[in-house]
Amino acid sequence: MELTDIRREYAKGGLRRKDLCTNPIDQFNLWLQQAIDSGLSDPTAMTVATVDSTGQPFQRIVLLKNVEKEGFVFYTNLGSRKAQQIEQNNKVSIHLPWHPLERQVHITGVAEKLTAVENIKYFSSRPKESQIAAIASKQSSRISARGILEGKYLELKQKFAKGEIPVPSFWGGYRVKPTSIEFWQGGEHRLHDRFLFSENGGEWNIDRLAP
Repeated sequence: MELTDIRREYAKGGLRRKDLCTNPIDQFNLWLQQAIDSGLSDPTAMTVATVDSTGQPFQRIVLLKNVEKEGFVFYTNLGSRKAQQIEQNNKVSIHLPWHPLERQVHITGVAEKLTAVENIKYFSSRPKESQIAAIASKQSSRISARGILEGKYLELKQKFAKGEIPVPSFWGGYRVKPTSIEFWQGGEHRLHDRFLFSENGGEWNIDRLAP
């Protein structure tokens, strides 16, 4: 099969300016809830893009863990590649694809570390297995075999069999404060609907973009 032969129409509906919320966070929450209600797998999965010191972009998928009026929250190992790159350049890009709904959201913004209190609150809410895994894995570091990782996990599981697990100092979250949020809705004949919210002095400008 030729890849150029793979195509389909986008016909689930359009997006009009009159139907948009005036605040992009409200619009995002509306779409996110609709994605959840539709039964999509991993509706909170999002690509986070960062850039290293040479200008090389990197992307990875993380899970959105909170949406606030100030921005979008995710958690990670603070020694990971993404965290090191954010330390050098905290401008990031986020992309959420909801293919079955023929929708995408693209966010640009600035990543800021969460407070220790916020980190503790979320870490304590995670399943114990996830807490242990966060400590066992030195994210993005090179390992010679999976068995090393599994052995460390089992060691920590036994160590913390009883009692609470402390929040590791190398683990925490980021809040991405948006500077722009674009909503994309597929349209027939590739005439997609795109609306860009751009932050301007605490207000949001809305522009329709050509597909």
